[in-house]
Amino acid sequence: MEPFGHSASAHAPRDTAHGEPTWHLQVHDSLQSVSASTWQSLWLRSPQPTPFMHHAWLSALERHGCATPDTGWQPLVLTAHAALPPQAHTTTPAPPQAACVAWLKSHSHGEFVFDWAWAQAYERHGLAYYPKLVVASPFSPVPGSRLLGEHPGARQALLHGLRQLTLQEGWSSAHVLFLDDEERAWATQAEAHASGWMLRRNVQFHWQQPAARWPDMEAFLGSLQRDKRKKIQQERRKVREAGVTVQALQGHEITEADWDFFFTCYANTYHVRGQRPYLNRAFFREVAHTMPEHWLMFTASRQGRPVASALLVCDLPRRTVWGRHWGCVEEVPCLHFELCYYAPLQWCIEHGIDRFEGGAQGEHKMARGFSPVDTWSAHWLADPRFASAVDDFLAREREGVAAYVDELTDRSPFKG
Repeated sequence: MEPFGHSASAHAPRDTAHGEPTWHLQVHDSLQSVSASTWQSLWLRSPQPTPFMHHAWLSALERHGCATPDTGWQPLVLTAHAALPPQAHTTTPAPPQAACVAWLKSHSHGEFVFDWAWAQAYERHGLAYYPKLVVASPFSPVPGSRLLGEHPGARQALLHGLRQLTLQEGWSSAHVLFLDDEERAWATQAEAHASGWMLRRNVQFHWQQPAARWPDMEAFLGSLQRDKRKKIQQERRKVREAGVTVQALQGHEITEADWDFFFTCYANTYHVRGQRPYLNRAFFREVAHTMPEHWLMFTASRQGRPVASALLVCDLPRRTVWGRHWGCVEEVPCLHFELCYYAPLQWCIEHGIDRFEGGAQGEHKMARGFSPVDTWSAHWLADPRFASAVDDFLAREREGVAAYVDELTDRSPFKG
């Protein structure tokens, strides 16, 4: 994919009835074009910031070749600035009031919102689906703010600008993945007004503390139906009887040797499937130092030798943990469940965590105390014929997902 040159989009619309300023959108060809302090200020003021949109996270992906044009992820950063009045007599733009990172994609890998069938339909009709424009955190199916900042008008201007830029450059489509509730509401309004954004509903499985809170792991297990509780207890016992111990490490407690062993396990998970891992050792080496407060690692050992590792991301001020990666060098029955679910759940309860997001898919998580949660993405297709067909498909899909969630809710693992 050829690098995309620096340019700027046209002005976004303004709401003159409410005194909304005119928003000028700028397009940058690298995250490095926006200072870390500026990005982080917008990130912190977003409704739902996550570590996966942190400047350190995204810039490490770019710097170490994980998300670059060579891997089919060409970064484009959009910033929204209040247009200066003519009497300002300056060409220096006002500070950005909102920003987002988009990626010009030559494939659909690493997104977790699957549109391969759309690409195949384009191909059958002799049209190019790629490149497409995607606003997302690469390889991270984590709901959260994608249009960063606190000014609603500036953030909505970015949503408009994504569509305008896609049309201007002749790309097939624009997509905003795993967006927050406010962004979904704007996309819903756009859909209702035939502005072209279409909503897609999906399901993940998250563990959440109830209002009364579980004081310890035993209390949590006691809230489950008897068969679910017994199965968890049996699975945990199998791991103990196999002579496995589990250690939790956080932040600076995680040594370079711990990171090396984790990466061996992580890479092995991909290698056994004949794939290359999305993330490399250099990426993890950098973010281990630039954002240490966000890392939580569980290491399983047997007879004094590490045999498996699971890496989680945490945001303690927001009391949220995300399950990310796991791998092993020795197979032990039920060890995956212990390292990726049970030990982290116990840690969450002991450390006052409210929410543990288990990642994409995985209905089996329900039997372990996780509940179905809606996730959303927004899509805009330039070709009106395909947009109409996809819109019909998504309407039917949303109905199917709603019925699926109702069915899952009826099968809650918790006592009635």
